Amino acid sequence: MSLNRLTTRTAPEELDGVRTPLRGRDAEMAFIEERLDALGRGEGGIVRVEGPAGIGRSRILAEAAASARRRGTRVFEGAADPDEQFVPLGPLLEGVLSGEEPLSGAQRLRDLAATPGQRFWLLQELGDRLREAARNGPLLVVLDDLQWCDDLTLLTFHTLAAGLLSHPILWLVAVRAGGVPSGVRTTLDRIRQAGAHGLVLGALGDRAIARITEDVLGAPPDPDVLHLAHRAEGLPQLLVELLGSLREEAVTIENGTARLSAGPPAPRELPSVVRRLDQLSDEARELVQTAAALGGTVTVARLAELLGRSSAALITAVRESLDADLLAESGDRLAFRHDLIREAVEAGLPLPLRQALSRQAAGLPPGRAPAAATEAGRAAPGDTAEADRLRTEAAELAGTAPGTAAERSLKALELTPADAPERPRVVAETIPLLWQTGRAAQACELGATALAAGGLGPEDEALIRLALARLAVQFDFSEAVRQARAGAALPGISLTARGRLLAMLAVGLSMSGEHAAAEQVAAQAWEAAAAAGDRTAEASLTTVRSAVSFHRMDLAEAFRQAERSAALADALGVSTSLWVPEALWHALLSNTTGRTAEALAAAEEGIRITREQGRTAATRMWLMTRTRILLETGRLSDARADAEAASPATDEPGPGNLADVTLRYVMLRVALHTGDRHTAEAYAAEARRMRSDDAPVVRHFGTWMLALMADHEGRPDRAMAELDPVMTSVAADRPAYAGLIDPADAPVLVRMALRAGRHERAVQAVAMAEKRAVLNPDLPFLAATAAHARGLLDNDLAPLVRAVRLYEDCPRVLARASALEDAGRKLAATRTPEAVPYFESALALYVRAGAERDVARVRRRLRAAGVRQRPSTTGLSDAWPELTAAELRVVRLVARGLTNQQAAEHLSLSPHTVSSHLRRAFTKLDVTSRAELTRLAKHRDNGE
Repeated sequence: MSLNRLTTRTAPEELDGVRTPLRGRDAEMAFIEERLDALGRGEGGIVRVEGPAGIGRSRILAEAAASARRRGTRVFEGAADPDEQFVPLGPLLEGVLSGEEPLSGAQRLRDLAATPGQRFWLLQELGDRLREAARNGPLLVVLDDLQWCDDLTLLTFHTLAAGLLSHPILWLVAVRAGGVPSGVRTTLDRIRQAGAHGLVLGALGDRAIARITEDVLGAPPDPDVLHLAHRAEGLPQLLVELLGSLREEAVTIENGTARLSAGPPAPRELPSVVRRLDQLSDEARELVQTAAALGGTVTVARLAELLGRSSAALITAVRESLDADLLAESGDRLAFRHDLIREAVEAGLPLPLRQALSRQAAGLPPGRAPAAATEAGRAAPGDTAEADRLRTEAAELAGTAPGTAAERSLKALELTPADAPERPRVVAETIPLLWQTGRAAQACELGATALAAGGLGPEDEALIRLALARLAVQFDFSEAVRQARAGAALPGISLTARGRLLAMLAVGLSMSGEHAAAEQVAAQAWEAAAAAGDRTAEASLTTVRSAVSFHRMDLAEAFRQAERSAALADALGVSTSLWVPEALWHALLSNTTGRTAEALAAAEEGIRITREQGRTAATRMWLMTRTRILLETGRLSDARADAEAASPATDEPGPGNLADVTLRYVMLRVALHTGDRHTAEAYAAEARRMRSDDAPVVRHFGTWMLALMADHEGRPDRAMAELDPVMTSVAADRPAYAGLIDPADAPVLVRMALRAGRHERAVQAVAMAEKRAVLNPDLPFLAATAAHARGLLDNDLAPLVRAVRLYEDCPRVLARASALEDAGRKLAATRTPEAVPYFESALALYVRAGAERDVARVRRRLRAAGVRQRPSTTGLSDAWPELTAAELRVVRLVARGLTNQQAAEHLSLSPHTVSSHLRRAFTKLDVTSRAELTRLAKHRDNGE
C-alpha cells in the first residue's frame, strides 16, 4: 500500500455518490458533539464506536469528522482494509500523512516506515509530530475498522492514545461488534482502561427506517414498501442498498406516496455484498455461493460434499467468509449474517448455475456419497431396495425440494411392479408431490388409474383418495368433498386415515360453502384426530373452526383459530399439511376485515417462500389470494397482472374453483372499474358457468358477479333478480355477508336495491352490515361499511361523513372513494360548494387506483357542480400524471428499446398484459408510435 493513497470508502447511507441525511442517531451524535465541545476546551480522549457490519459505524465517523471541520478542528482520517493488513502501521499513517493538512515531517515519517528496524523511532517521531500539531489547535484522529488493523497499528494506536490523553487530541475509532482477533481485544481492553468512552450502535427504529425510505425513494412509503424496508432489520447499509436497487423500476410514486410497482420484487445484488465477494479468494467465494444456493443454515460437512472436498480443506475458505461478514456461526452450522445477504449472493449467480446448484443440493442428501445419485439410473424394475431408498429420499426432500422429491418418487414408482403390495402407497406418496410442483393433471391421472385398476385394500384406497382430495381443493371443491367422503366411508381403515379424510372432508365442505355440514363433520373428525393423536388433522380442523366462527361473525375467534392453525401447519411442515397452506385462510380473513396491509404482507411472504421452495401449486394459490387483496387496496393494474400470471392452464383438472373465487372475480371487478366492457362480458360468461357449479360458494360468487354486470348495464332490477335466491337461501349456508363477497359490497348492494325499488333488500343488507359491526367493535372497517350503507338507505349525510372518517385509517382505496363520492352526491343536492372537496378527494383516489370508469363519473359530477376545469390530481409522478403504476413501468421499458416480449420477461408478465398496458398508455398520452413514446419519455424524465 502506498502511504500517499487515501482510501475512498462508501458510507453506508450513500447512494449513487449522494449521501442521505443521517437518521435515527440523534443520541449518538449528541454524545459526539459533546466530546467535540470538550475537545474545543482542550480536553482529549478516546471514543470507541462499535456495532455489526452495515450498522453505520463509518457514517458516524464521517459525520463526526465533518462536524469537527466545521468547528475549525484539524482532522486526520484512516481506515484499515482486510486485504492490506500486511502493510505495518498503514491505516494510521494513511490518516495522518494524507488529506488536505498532513502532519509536518511527512517525508521523514514515510522514510522511517519504509526502513526495517526503525519502528521504535517511527513511534517516537509520530508522537512528537502529533504533540506539535496539537499545540496549534485541537486534533481529531479517526481510525475506522479497527478489527482489520495490523499488530503494529494496534500497538501504536493504544500507546499514543493513552500517552497523549493530556493533549487536545480526540481519538475516534470504530470496530466491528462480535468476534475479533485477540490483538484487537487486547487493544480494546487497554483503551477501556485508559478511560475510553463506548458508543454501541443498535438497529434503527421504525421512525428512522421510514424517514430513510422516504429519503431514498423521494416520497413517504406506503405500508407495502415499508414492510419491505423492514427486511433490512434496521441496518442502514442494507436498507439504503435494498431501496436503491428498487428505486428505478420496482418502486413508483403515486399521489405522493412510494409504492411497489408489481408486488414483491425479486432479490437483487447489493453493492456491499458484491464488494465483499470480490475480496474473497476463489475457494471462499465458491463456498459462499454454494451456501446461498442451499438456503438456510448448512454444515461444513454438507458444503464439503457438494464442493467435492474434505472438511479440513475448507478451513481457510470458511474463515475468510466469516471474516468478510458474509457468514456467521450458528451452533455447529453456518448461516448468512442476514437473509438479504444470502439473497444478494444468490441473485448474482447466473440462472443456469443457480438452478444447477439447487438441483445438486437437493439431489445429495447429507451423509450420502455423490455416487448414490446415479444408483437409480442403474436400477431395474423390481429393485425393492432401490425403490425404498428413493422413497426415503423423496420424503426427506419433500419440504425443501419438492421437484426433486417428485422425481425420486416417480422413479420409485417405476421400479415398483404393478402387483407389488406397496405400489398403492407409492402412488399416494407421489400424487401430492406432483401437485405441489405444478403437475396436477399428471397427479390426477395417476390416482384415477390406480382406483380404476381395482384390487386395492381399504387402507390403500383411503390414502389414494386422501391424496386426490388434497389435490382437488385447488380445482374442484365438490370433487374434494366426493373423494374425502368416499375414503372416510371405507371399512376397516386406520384411525389416522379416517381422521385425516374426515378433516379433508370438513375442509372441502367449508370451502364449498356448506357451513352447517362442515361443522358437523369437523366434530367427528376432531374425535378421530384426538384418538389418533394426529396434529396434522388438527391443523386443518382448526382452519375449519375459524371459518365457522367467521360465518357466525365472531371475527375475534376466527382470527384466534386462524393464527393457531397457521402456527400448527408451519410447525408440522408443508409436506404433511392437508391443505397447503393454512396461512392462506388467515390472509383472506385479514383482507376481508380491513387488515389489508397485514394480508398483503402475508401473501407476499407466502409467494416468496413457496417460490424459493419450488412449490408451484402453493405459489399459485398465494398469487390468487394476492389478486383479491390488490383489488381491495385499489391497485387494479397490479391485481389484473397477478390474475393473468396465475391463470389456470388448459390441462388442469376440474373447473378451477379457487380461480373462480379469486382470479375470475377480480378480473370482472377490474374490468367494471376500468370500463373494459369486452373483458367484463368475457368474465360474465364465466360467471354464468359458475352459477351452476356444484359448490354453493362458487354459485354465490357467480351470482354476485352477474348482479354487478347487470347493474353496470343499467339493469338494477335484473341484478336484484339474480341475488334473490342467495338472499333467501337457508340461513345456515347463506354466505356470511348475505350473498356479498366482501363487507365493502354492502353499500353497493344498498345502491343497487334502491335503484331497483327493492327497499326490503336494502334494509336486509344494512341490518347485516350493522350486526357485523356491532359484533366486532374492534374493526373500524366494518363500522365504516355499516355507516356507509346506513347513510345510503336513509339518505342521511351524517353516517356518510362518519364512514369517510372511519375509512381514513384503512387502506381500502375504492371503498373510501365510494364513501366520499356518496357524501359529495348528498351535499350536491343542497350545498353544492361543500360537495366539491368530497368529489375532488374521491377523484384523486380513483385516479390513483386506475379506475377510469369511476374517474369519468366523478368528473361529470364535478362539472355538474360548476367545476369546469379539471381538478389537479397527482398521478404516479409529476411527469406522468396520466398513467397507472403498471402502465408507467411498461412505458419506461419500451422507451429504453425493449420489445413487448422482453418487457414481459423483465416484469414477469404475459406479453398480452404488456400489450394491454402499452395500448392504454398510447391512448392516454396521445402518441401513435414507439419512437414518439421514446421522445416523450426522454423529455419528461430528463427534463429535456
